[in-house]
Amino acid sequence: MKTIAVILGIISTIGMFLAFIPLFGWLNWLNIPFAILGLIFSLLGNSPEGKILCILAIVFGLLRLILGGGIF
Repeated sequence: MKTIAVILGIISTIGMFLAFIPLFGWLNWLNIPFAILGLIFSLLGNSPEGKILCILAIVFGLLRLILGGGIF
């Protein structure tokens, strides 16, 4: 569980950085569910590294969607 959580956390963090590139903001709609799934695995596996990466990806992804007009 810890390994899966860290891998999903790394993938969602890379996706978060890619989504900050103009015209790739739509990637947040795919990235946030992966980060939520990684957060669930990190809570089940008690992995602090995966938890931190996933929370960062969720927060910055939602922030990017709100600022970019993807939600409202």
